[in-house]
Amino acid sequence: MTARGKKTVRDLRRGSRSTLLRRLYFDGPLSRQELGSITGLSGGSISNVTGELLADGLIEECGSVESDGGRPRILLRVAAGRAHLVGVDVGETQVRVALFDLARTELAASDRPLDDRGHDAGHVAELILAGLAEVLERTGTDPGTVLGVGVGVPGIVEQGAVGGGAVGRGAVERGIGSDLGGGAGAVVHGQTVGWDAVPLGRMLRAGTDLPLFVDNGAKTLGQAEMWFGAGRGARHAVVALFGSGVGACVIADGARFRGATSSAGEWGHTKVHVGGRRCRCGARGCLEAYVGAEALVARWGAAPPGGGEKAGLAALLAAAGAGDPAAVALLDEAAEYFGAAIADLVNLFNPERIVIGGWAGLLLGPRLLPGIRAAATEYALRFPREQTEIVLGTLGPAAVTVGAATLPLSDFLDSGGEFPRRADAAVSHAGAAADAAAPAGLRA
Repeated sequence: MTARGKKTVRDLRRGSRSTLLRRLYFDGPLSRQELGSITGLSGGSISNVTGELLADGLIEECGSVESDGGRPRILLRVAAGRAHLVGVDVGETQVRVALFDLARTELAASDRPLDDRGHDAGHVAELILAGLAEVLERTGTDPGTVLGVGVGVPGIVEQGAVGGGAVGRGAVERGIGSDLGGGAGAVVHGQTVGWDAVPLGRMLRAGTDLPLFVDNGAKTLGQAEMWFGAGRGARHAVVALFGSGVGACVIADGARFRGATSSAGEWGHTKVHVGGRRCRCGARGCLEAYVGAEALVARWGAAPPGGGEKAGLAALLAAAGAGDPAAVALLDEAAEYFGAAIADLVNLFNPERIVIGGWAGLLLGPRLLPGIRAAATEYALRFPREQTEIVLGTLGPAAVTVGAATLPLSDFLDSGGEFPRRADAAVSHAGAAADAAAPAGLRA
């Protein structure tokens, strides 16, 4: 038995593969010489490991660049078509399932509206599984190439254990302790959608043997923006999800801050008005009750009937643009509440960047951002506010889905490119895997 903490040859090999694979993923294409200078690995190790990755089809040659006085240097990159990822966004009005290649190119998507059963857990699980089957069938994708299914959900995700007791062998071999659990044991506490300890992982496992990863939707949005969007390069940041509800992903020193039970980031349920408006969580005075899309449309009261929240918000924005006093006043108030709440984030966490995303954030952002910035400046402490930039997300309304797809990607990169086993495939804690897989400055 290997002594605790002592690395085996296999561990070292996996670590080298992981280091090179993630560098090529985030920074490629790169030459072998560039990989050596970036990673500090020896020339022999670079040659051996890149040879293995090429033989496995995980990376490929993609041209060359001139070198000083020598032969041209061959460039390497991750082979986008070698594997696939599935991302799921359990939204307020629909479930979106998308299939991606390793370059995050969307190959197919299935948008399934919630019917009159709303967020009934069984209904949601059925939509996820139906969407998964649809995107695989439409593209003719071999399930054996799918690294896993990442699911972003509303609410707090309690990470359980595969099979109810321990993670599988693959996670243990990679140093992931059984307390970190896996997506098949994920239990969701979604107070605003009526979910009380819903065993979503187990429900999905009944319909698929693909590896499962489940996390809060705001956290998957945060991961996407930190890895590929407006948060890239920041080590201290907050990514705010502004949709029907409001949430946040807090990044502290390059890693997501999750809290004792993974519930950190329920920013929408911080109080902005004691004894104020009733929130859908049941409490009064929550930020979400003043700036969430559902609340804004309900308070305006002039939205086209039967159009849904997106149509209602678009109509509210158009009315404000036309000078309607009630619409203007409501959006101005929302900007002030949102900015004051951002000031709290500035004072509490001292981030260098705050990113506003989510479909409502991107829709209203151009109109509200000046007011949000002004309110944040008015209510925050001067010195930390001067160090914080407030920007809009850059990945569009599908960022939650993209972020969900990066959950299995994280595990893949961390493992050095090992394909998961089916049926009993163990998955590590989505947050832990994601933070380990990202390069410095990109951990979400």
